Amino acid sequence: MPVIDAHAHVLTEAMIATTAREVPSCAPRLTKLTEDAALLEILDVKQNPFPRAAWDLERRFADLAAQRIDAQVVCNVPHTFLYEADAGAAATVAEIQNEAIGALCRAQAGRLHGLATVAMQDPRGAAAALDRAVTVHGLRGLHLGSNIRGGNLDDPSLDAVWEVADRHGLFVLVHPHKVAAAPRMKDFYLTNLVGNPLETTIAAASLVFGGVIERHPRIAFCLSHGGGFVPFQSGRFRHGWRVRSEPKARLKGDPAESLGRLFFDSITHAAGPLRFLLSEVGEERIVFGTDYPFDMGTTTGVEEIEAAIENAATREAMLSGNIRRLLKLDGG
Repeated sequence: MPVIDAHAHVLTEAMIATTAREVPSCAPRLTKLTEDAALLEILDVKQNPFPRAAWDLERRFADLAAQRIDAQVVCNVPHTFLYEADAGAAATVAEIQNEAIGALCRAQAGRLHGLATVAMQDPRGAAAALDRAVTVHGLRGLHLGSNIRGGNLDDPSLDAVWEVADRHGLFVLVHPHKVAAAPRMKDFYLTNLVGNPLETTIAAASLVFGGVIERHPRIAFCLSHGGGFVPFQSGRFRHGWRVRSEPKARLKGDPAESLGRLFFDSITHAAGPLRFLLSEVGEERIVFGTDYPFDMGTTTGVEEIEAAIENAATREAMLSGNIRRLLKLDGG
């Protein structure tokens, strides 16, 4: 079966140009620094370096061949979630990206599969946009930031979005965004090293204890970067639910049931944590991911799985079978 990278990002120059024309206030700006990288600026966010492969499709497909990857699930770069921007402007930028990613996936059928982005600060508009992304643009899931303007993902107003995602049985990739405690992590790149997995953990706990997963069992929420701290702390979540009243406020059943519905990408950067993740959640709930093309991703993901996982059937499930099932690539 083909190797499929379930966590990859794209922002083409055409997307940037269309956004600049239609929503100049939210237009990403690329300042090329070298042949291989640029500075990306959008609102108050700066990404340096921003890899050429994010916008250069020829470079992307050369990299995929070198990394032994046959196909990618592509989504917007997290810098363009724009949850803090004006809702109307953010919705227009999201639609530009969804339409472009859908067209890109049709042009590269079998090699690229797309996820949508929506302006979550307007849940009703986001729900309609998500439905349109699936039914009109042919996208196969949602790329979701870990918080919405600092609010957690269990906010009841977001139920409109979850209802659409549940109806379509969507794959939802949860990605860290605007991390908590950022002022304390300004040194040593801790905003990424610690902040990103912390954000993912807060998002997952909110989905579990807020009852979102319990109420919407057909959504396949997938946690980026090996699930943050969730795999190691899931026992603490379950213990807290047993001995405290607060975790029971909105969750009706045992949190183990909701935790058991979470999926995880394989980005752990070491064999030991990957094997631990496998032992905790099982081979059916891990999908192969690289976080392409960013430097905190991996360029040797296939080799890492081959080195860490002995069982061939388990490797095949992680590298291809699970994401094919979740995206319904075989018509399921």
